[in-house]
Amino acid sequence: MGFEGEVWRVCSGVEPVGEILIDDADFPWLSGRFTPGEAYAAVQALFDRELALSERDDDWAMWEEAYDEIRRRVSLSSPQGPVPEFLLHIQGDRAWFRWSDEPFEEQ
Repeated sequence: MGFEGEVWRVCSGVEPVGEILIDDADFPWLSGRFTPGEAYAAVQALFDRELALSERDDDWAMWEEAYDEIRRRVSLSSPQGPVPEFLLHIQGDRAWFRWSDEPFEEQ
């Protein structure tokens, strides 16, 4: 699929949260080396909390609330431009995500 070597960008408004250099494509998931940007410190705790909650099986509502805050605070862009929907995890110098070219349907 040709994703390896691409650089995807994570932003908070116009501020750079970081870049992801794709080194593994297991579609629909892409993963790569995460290089933090200036705005990462402001959202790092959100990603830490989201990951911790995703490892629990007892309260998915709390995870959804945590992830909704991430979605409000950051955007994800492919080399071709912003993607409307994504599920992004960042831990240390690694990031992995999946995305959609179309908005998800509300349930």
